[in-house]
Amino acid sequence: MITSKNGAAAGRSREYEMAVALSVVDRAVGAIIGAAVADAAAQPLHWNYNLDKLKSILAQEPWPEFFPQSENPFYRRYTGQQSCYGDQAYVLLESLSECDGLNVEDLKQRTYKAFGPGSEYDTPVNDPYREKGGPRPQLPIEGPWRHASLKGFLKNVDAGKKETGCEDDQIDGIAKLAPIVARYAGKPELLEKVEDAIRVTQDSDLCIAETLAAARILEHYIMNGPDPRALDAVLKQLDDPNRKKPQELDRAVAGHLHQVKENLPKTPQELIPAVFTNA
Repeated sequence: MITSKNGAAAGRSREYEMAVALSVVDRAVGAIIGAAVADAAAQPLHWNYNLDKLKSILAQEPWPEFFPQSENPFYRRYTGQQSCYGDQAYVLLESLSECDGLNVEDLKQRTYKAFGPGSEYDTPVNDPYREKGGPRPQLPIEGPWRHASLKGFLKNVDAGKKETGCEDDQIDGIAKLAPIVARYAGKPELLEKVEDAIRVTQDSDLCIAETLAAARILEHYIMNGPDPRALDAVLKQLDDPNRKKPQELDRAVAGHLHQVKENLPKTPQELIPAVFTNA
């Protein structure tokens, strides 16, 4: 078979495009797997806010990944299991897979089933209707912890509210972000889909602004691979008056990212809690 130079060039171009597309897919899959592995690796030491105690634990075993026994002061799960954040990411991944994209109503139903009545999260201590001021539970509990955003979500569903997210600013949105970004990276509807998915459980403008910034960062890595200037690229987006899905809090988020960038050479021990709050 004789191929012209133009034909050969076109063939190489197609091969290059296929290689680039495959590498994007690989990075998207890697983001999902990496997030799940990281969550499981961190779970035994999750929510350790006492830095002196944490230092004491790490003095016994300097490598914190997949710590052999749970040192979580609130709940205990076996090493290798997910935290409440990783479990949410799995539910989101499952919904995206089954529905071939984001279906908000399906995500609501799956989230309610995974964390609601009859689930492993459904324990007396985790009861969203447990009265405040009663006897303090003995901690840590055995099994997973149902935290504020999930409790608020369940109560809103029970109340028949269309908007099921609660006013919660915690890290859930970013922690469960990988599946939705992997699904829509490079597509114009990415940020809209991210916001729709996160507002299922967290109807907070601060949470959304932070999560959308994180989505921009993760999308950049999925589309481009390793890039030491990723933060600069995202900061440029946040400074663009014509950016997609602008948020009133984008300026504050950008300021925080600048602070992170300035402190990258420092160790966590130097930064927490002197620069960044241990919370």
